[in-house]
Amino acid sequence: MSGLVIVLLLCAGSGLWRLGHASTTADRLAGIQMLASASIAVLIVLAHWSKIDAWRDVALILAILAAVITVALVRLLRRPVHQEQNNV
Repeated sequence: MSGLVIVLLLCAGSGLWRLGHASTTADRLAGIQMLASASIAVLIVLAHWSKIDAWRDVALILAILAAVITVALVRLLRRPVHQEQNNV
């Protein structure tokens, strides 16, 4: 189990690194997704170890929020930038 924890910490760390050193918005979005996936996995492992089902519910809510945030950011990036034109 300690190997699993190390892998999850490496995934969370790589997500944070990518989020901090990203040059484009798409890279930041990938970093957010990596961090969210690692957090969900940590919560599921915590629920298994502690035998508390509430952690699974929290992981499910975080997964839903991560998906909604991803869809919202992609739609925001696809929106064309409207430039105001002055007809003078």
